[in-house]
Order: sequence, then C-alpha cells, then structure tokens
Amino acid sequence: MNNYPAIVVIAPLLGALFAGVAAWVEDRATYPIALASLGIAAAAAVNDLITVMISGPIQYNMAGWAPPMGIEYRIDGLNALVLVLITGIAFLNLVASYKNVQQETPDRSGSFYVMYLLFVVGLVGVVSTGDLFNLYVLIEITSLSSYTMIALGDKDRGAIASLNYIFIGVIGASFYLLGVGYIYIKTGSLNMADVAAMIPAMTESSTLLVAFILCIIGVWIKMALFPLHVWLPNAYAFAPVGFARIVAPLMTKVMVYVMVRLMVSVFGYDYIFTTLSLSDGVVWMGTIAILAGGIIALSQKNLKKMMTYIIVCEIGYMVGGAWLGNELGMTGAILHIVNDALMTFALFLAVGNMVYKLDRVDITDLQGLFAKMPWTMGGFVIAAFSIVGVPPTCGFFSKWYLILGAFEAGAYHFAAALLVSSLICAVLFFKVFEVCFFEPMSEGHGHGDDHGHGHDSHGEHAAVAIEEAPVASVITLAVVSVSLIVVGLYSGTIVDRIILPFLN
Repeated sequence: MNNYPAIVVIAPLLGALFAGVAAWVEDRATYPIALASLGIAAAAAVNDLITVMISGPIQYNMAGWAPPMGIEYRIDGLNALVLVLITGIAFLNLVASYKNVQQETPDRSGSFYVMYLLFVVGLVGVVSTGDLFNLYVLIEITSLSSYTMIALGDKDRGAIASLNYIFIGVIGASFYLLGVGYIYIKTGSLNMADVAAMIPAMTESSTLLVAFILCIIGVWIKMALFPLHVWLPNAYAFAPVGFARIVAPLMTKVMVYVMVRLMVSVFGYDYIFTTLSLSDGVVWMGTIAILAGGIIALSQKNLKKMMTYIIVCEIGYMVGGAWLGNELGMTGAILHIVNDALMTFALFLAVGNMVYKLDRVDITDLQGLFAKMPWTMGGFVIAAFSIVGVPPTCGFFSKWYLILGAFEAGAYHFAAALLVSSLICAVLFFKVFEVCFFEPMSEGHGHGDDHGHGHDSHGEHAAVAIEEAPVASVITLAVVSVSLIVVGLYSGTIVDRIILPFLN
C-alpha cells in the first residue's frame, strides 16, 4: 500500500512527540528533529503530487478501515498541490527562523518547535482528510497550537491577542461542528464522497440548508472574512516572527481551501448556485472585504499590521472569486490560494529579517533600509510587486483570472474592487519604499547599531554599512522571491494540469 498520504501527517506528528521528549533532555536537539520531520513530510507531499499527476487521485484508508466507518484520505491534484505548499513553506520557514527563535524565545525554543510541528500536523490533516468530522478535529489541532504560539509572542499584547483569537475561534469551530451534526442527521454519513452522492436527492431539505449555512459561516470566521476578521490583525502582528511567517501565509489560505472543497466536493455547484442562488450576496461581501481591508491598511503605521490588513483584502479576492459561479472565477480563487501563500510568505520573511536587525517595524523606523539591508529589501520589492499584480509575478495571473471571471458573471463591482485594491497596495508599498530609500537613516538607528549615521557633518548622506539578516534567512527569502516569478510563468501549467481537472 502507498503510505505517503499518511506519512505527510505522521512525520510531523512523530516529530512533535520526539521533539517534546528531547526538550526534557537536550533542548538543542529539538530543532534538527523538527527540521528532519518536516523534510520527510515535504518529500512525501511531493511524491503524492507526482503520483496524482501520473496515476490520478489516491484513496487511502487510515488503519485499513474503509469509509464511511473509517477515515479516508483522498488526495487529488488540488490538495496534493496545497500539501506541497504547506510542507514546503513550513520547512523553508524553519530554516529561515532559527535565529529569530533564539532571539525571541530563547528559553522556550523546545516548546516553540513542538507547537510548530503540531500546527503543521493540523494543516496537512485538514487538507488531506475526506471526512467532515475529522476535518473539524484537525482544524482544532491547528487552532489550539496557534493560540499557544501567539501567546509566546509580544510580552505586552501577545496573550490578549491569543485570548481574543480563542473566543472567536471557538465560535467559528462551533458553527462548523453544528453544521456537520446537521449533515450527519440528514445523511447518516460523515464521508465527503458519500454525502456528496446523497445531496442531489435532498436539495429541498431545510436541514441541509441549515447545515450548509452553519458550515460556511464557521469557515468564514476561521478565514477572517470581513467583518468576521477582528481576531486576525493583532493575532498575526503580535505572534513570534518564526510563527507569524507560517500562520499568515497558510492559516487563512487553508480555510479558503476548505470552503472550496465544501463547495465543489460536498454540496456541489447545482445546490449552491442554482438551488440557493447566494452568489450575488457573497460576491458583494468579497467586494466589501477587498475595499475595507485596503482602506484600513492605509491607516496603519506598523508594517506588520499593514500586511495583516492586506491579508483581509486578499481573502476578499478568493471568496468573491469562488462565488462568482463560473469556472474562471473559481480558477482564479484556487490559483490565488497558492500565489497569495507564497506572496505573503515572502513579505513576512522580509519583515522577519527587519525585526531581527531593528527590533520593531514601524514604518517611520525603516529609513535607509535599502542601503542597510539591500538583499532583504530586494525580496520585499518582488513580493510587493506580486501583491500589486505586476507581471510576470504570480499575483498578476490569479488576478487576471478573477477579473475575467467577474466580467463573465457581470460582477463589475468586484472587478472594480480588484483594480482599486491593486492601486491601494501600490500606494501602501511605495510609501514604504519612499521611507526605506529616500529618507536618510537617523543616528542610532537599528538594533545594536553604532555606525549607521545617516548624515555627515555637512548634511550629506553618509555611507551605510550593510547589516543583513542571517544568511539562512536571506537565502530563503531569495528562493521564495524567485519562486514568485517562476510560479507566475508556469501559471498556465498549474491551471491546465491541476485546477481544471479538479473543477471538471
């Protein structure tokens, strides 16, 4: 039996167990254990993607128990791609964040790596499972580890941010679990494929309608769709850098994946777009989310906070695109799951490098950063261009599909919001570029800096010594930044080989 679908989940789970034991004996051993387990998971995820591309979807019965009594892991092109994305980002982030973890949580690094691995376990399990209740359990594993990790962050605000996240997260999980309960009452099954086969015969059921509404609202809360986003900005801004770099690009995108999976593989297009006819209202919600996220981001003075509201904006892209009711819109939404994860990861990698050298990232504190950290700022610029949608970066191509889908659906307000948000993002990032490039570095600027003076005695710009982040962090940022262009150039292949087969 091909066990790779299980290895993707089991490797980080066993890694968390062994890292927890090692923390009691030798704390330094936890990092190589975590790195090795994520490397194994990433290799297994790549193998799953190759297998799916060659032989078609993989059905794996956990412990040999056949569904619907047992839990099935069903790997098709879409979740195979997302599994590679999750494990790849988790592995690269661990490589990049070693120094950040030592700087921010030196006395709790063992706990950090254990919870980090459990967070990855939850994410890959959510993406792999074909069981609705198992999906809930794995979402909660992800959430519980997130609460812990965020509380490890900012000493003044981390605990409060985590507590707010707990309150909202429990509400979202309760909505989803109630919805699953109603599905079980109506169908007697929790297996996604079984439920999908039964739904066409019960489209007029009010029980099914309640189940759908509860599940979708729960997922929207978990993904922070505006105005259900109130937990996200503080949670991501005050988390430790090593965790913010993975939770920001992955948590919300995985929940968008869950929404797409419920729409396509469980409830189906006919039920959602024909029987319920909810698409117009949800597209308007996506439009409002795009504009609201962008406008609030304009008022932020802290770079991390600004980027969290850009995430709120990007969620509006994906939700609106998925609910346009046509293939182009759904294609753009799915492609943007991949693209936005990579773009956000690159941005938070760059910001993590800044935090390592500067301690804080208020925009007014970033003077002269192009001279001080040229490689970090180079990666930041590429990521920013991708968020704006400049070709040939990947952000352009998913936005193009979304705009085409909006025009095909007659949702001109959604297309306009996409264009306006690109302009807002351009303003946001060029405001940062202006400070980083044109404003001279003030005296004593930076972390442990005694030679970064911005002016000489005549008021001219003085030479600034390059003080980059650790080599591993810079190299990781370079790799991810290049991937934004590579993924953009191969967007057509991703759409033709993975997304369209999934939708059809």
